[in-house]
Amino acid sequence: MPPELLRGGTAIDDRGHLGYVNGVDFTPVRRLYVVSNHRPGFVRAWHGHQREDKWVMVVSGAAIVAAVEVDDWEHPSRDAMVHRFVLSEHQPDILHIPAGYANGFKTLTPGTRVMFWSTATLEGSLSDDFRWPATYWDPWEVTER
Repeated sequence: MPPELLRGGTAIDDRGHLGYVNGVDFTPVRRLYVVSNHRPGFVRAWHGHQREDKWVMVVSGAAIVAAVEVDDWEHPSRDAMVHRFVLSEHQPDILHIPAGYANGFKTLTPGTRVMFWSTATLEGSLSDDFRWPATYWDPWEVTER
């Protein structure tokens, strides 16, 4: 199963703004954490798990979030398809990254904060932890349009 973008929406009225993502099942979630970088343009990647699912939401700012299915945990294929998403506080989407994928993100704006929900405890996550350099797969360039 590839990563799935769960589309959110917004409602605005005279009281203010409400962002939502309905229909998310967080039953298997064991923990959550929020990550921010000291500067825009910084990449945190690649981090993978064989047994851990994650959900990702940008709660402030904007970021490129990417995921790639790992075919070999010792020497993954550099040609594997990278799923690339731009997430923003202005569109409250949640990206589901299933077990078996590596993920990473690049902050695009100052003050970006990225929230992660995980199906593993911290101890479980640490025993299922695989890492590669930030440019092992390199979807981080911003394309001029």
